[in-house]
Amino acid sequence: MTPLRVLIVEDEWPARNYLVELLQLTKRADVVAAVSSVSEAQQALDLNAEAALDAVFVDVRLRSAKHDQSGLDWLRLAARSASAPMFVLATAHKAHALEAFELGVTDYLVKPFTAGRVSDCVDRLLDRRRPSEGHTEAIPQRIAARRDRVVVFLDMHEVWACEAADRLTFVHSSRGRFDLDLTLSSIAVSFGRTMLRVHRNWLVNPARVMELDRGSGETSLLVGTAERSEQNGVRVPVAKERAVAIRDLLLSSTRGIRHR
Repeated sequence: MTPLRVLIVEDEWPARNYLVELLQLTKRADVVAAVSSVSEAQQALDLNAEAALDAVFVDVRLRSAKHDQSGLDWLRLAARSASAPMFVLATAHKAHALEAFELGVTDYLVKPFTAGRVSDCVDRLLDRRRPSEGHTEAIPQRIAARRDRVVVFLDMHEVWACEAADRLTFVHSSRGRFDLDLTLSSIAVSFGRTMLRVHRNWLVNPARVMELDRGSGETSLLVGTAERSEQNGVRVPVAKERAVAIRDLLLSSTRGIRHR
């Protein structure tokens, strides 16, 4: 898998250097540039126009010496371009998360950064990365899994979710649970938006989500099928930092209740 090409825009050098280190440690991201101002960020984007950047990490309170423009203000303008990279908002306050997703930000990181959270963020960016120019490989329509020595072929409408557990990967389906040879990240890249990452250990088929439960301060999904009044499925946890975005996405193609 080709690593992400990443730009970091952060005016506090300790935070900037630490984020560079955490991204490089994932071995799935190459930091092309790490700058401290809006003007430097724009220059970096212009210089890398031919070899497009995949993602930009932007500090919310970033200030430009020339224009006194915050990272959020710059993002509102930069994200409008059809060719814009994915954006990740870096903030010390969770309150910025809702506005971030409304701006189309792919993810956000709350300071202080942690290795686990940065790794999850990179997984999400890889899931959403655009295919490279000239890439025409079709999205596969079936999943091949294992049951002992038997290869099991599953159509996507049969697939409920994929799970990573105990260093193994499984697919949950209407025909049972089977082993996979690929990682969750590889599955996500292969099947694009057909599979949605809701947790570092879970991908779900959005078409098979039957219930969203926000009880006890935790969000979970019931993914499966309902036939002849009998409900079969698997309960899937949703990561706290992704709960709002997942709920909005699932409700975006529905009518019946208020989204907020």
